[in-house]
Amino acid sequence: MPFLRRLSQVCLLCLFLPSLAAAQSAVPPAPLDAESSIGSDFSLLREPPAEVLEELPPVSTIDLTATPDDLWARVRNGFAMPNLDGPLVANRQAWYLNRPEMLQHLLERSRRYLYYIVDELQKRGMPTELALLPLVESAYNPMAYSRARASGIWQFIPSTGKNYRLEQTWWRDQRRDIIASTGAALDYLQTIYEMNGDWHLALASYNWGENAVARAVAKNQAKGLATDYMSLSMPTETRYYVPKLQALKNIIAHPELFGIHLEPIPNQAYFGTVARPADMDVSLAAKLAETPLSEFIALNPSYNRPVMLAGKGGPLLLPADKVPVFLANLQSHAEQEKPLSTWHTYTLKKGEKFDAIAARFGLSPASLKQINGITRRTRVAAGTTLLVPGKGARSSGNLLAVNLPLNPPDLPKDTAQRKKSKGKAELKAKGVKAKKPLPAKKPTATGKKRKSAKKR
Repeated sequence: MPFLRRLSQVCLLCLFLPSLAAAQSAVPPAPLDAESSIGSDFSLLREPPAEVLEELPPVSTIDLTATPDDLWARVRNGFAMPNLDGPLVANRQAWYLNRPEMLQHLLERSRRYLYYIVDELQKRGMPTELALLPLVESAYNPMAYSRARASGIWQFIPSTGKNYRLEQTWWRDQRRDIIASTGAALDYLQTIYEMNGDWHLALASYNWGENAVARAVAKNQAKGLATDYMSLSMPTETRYYVPKLQALKNIIAHPELFGIHLEPIPNQAYFGTVARPADMDVSLAAKLAETPLSEFIALNPSYNRPVMLAGKGGPLLLPADKVPVFLANLQSHAEQEKPLSTWHTYTLKKGEKFDAIAARFGLSPASLKQINGITRRTRVAAGTTLLVPGKGARSSGNLLAVNLPLNPPDLPKDTAQRKKSKGKAELKAKGVKAKKPLPAKKPTATGKKRKSAKKR
């Protein structure tokens, strides 16, 4: 028994040795007298080994393969990036902590998407810190839209979206699609990480552009300077970009240290997927899923119109517990031979007035413009195809709740209209002068300011 007592004391001592070593690392180590400094029991290490006749208690083990119940624990377990420290991190950390209600709102909004993104990251062996990146990019708002025309939770600009096969059409914008944009974002992050070999530089590339980061690295190399993230010369937004992510990482890692309560998130899928059998109204899909329209749009934010075309885009996303409800209601709807969509297209004829078309379909001109993404800069002429409600379509009150594009592309035109436009182009190529348009109004100072902001 005395031996067992000594053995247990040594085991406890071993637990405290790392912290003791850390505490002493700041000062030069003094000569160690084992007997006087630690105690007489330390001499056990110099005693000859003894045979243990009694049965030892079972050793408690930790199952590293066990799945935590709280998704935040899973996020913490997957942290793998080097930590960044310094005044910029402290600054952003204080900024978030001074806005606890806003921070709680951001984290609550992430609940819909976090499990899927963490799952995709771990399938690829990527750091789970990247699941916090949409908090920095878009505050996890799938409808976020920047002055640089970046859209979605991952904030793809149009050109990068096209490079990663995110479709941007009159009907939908996949930069806002949760599944498609996440796949594209992780592909892009993997690519720029392989280019830089450093996650901090990869994140700087995500914000600033890989060519800009490459030039900044080359500039420092030519001067014989360090090329890590903090040593590069970069715009202010990019300078604060990684510190923002690190600040959020610190808060998520130790919420109790900062007085933050992290509401647990079940470590299970928030949404499930179902196939869309035919063209379907957004409002009807939400109704069949017995889900509020706002929640349905939050999970399916890529559709620009109140109708979703079959064969366009991926599956529908629904709250996981609503998938069987949707399928049962869809079957019942089909058995009653009810249509899934009450929308049609209408081609504007020569001489027809827009207001008259709106009145014909029981809509105000403003509602018809919103449905079709028509702005003051959109030219509506003969040959323009409009989306109009058929018999039994939802009232305008619901139409206004359906998201529409923030930067709409040109409306589709029929063949005759395209031939007319082509004819004008051919005349111009042959040197035939067209009638000069009226001179445009001189832009105001406000107009100039807005134009310069868009260029940035």
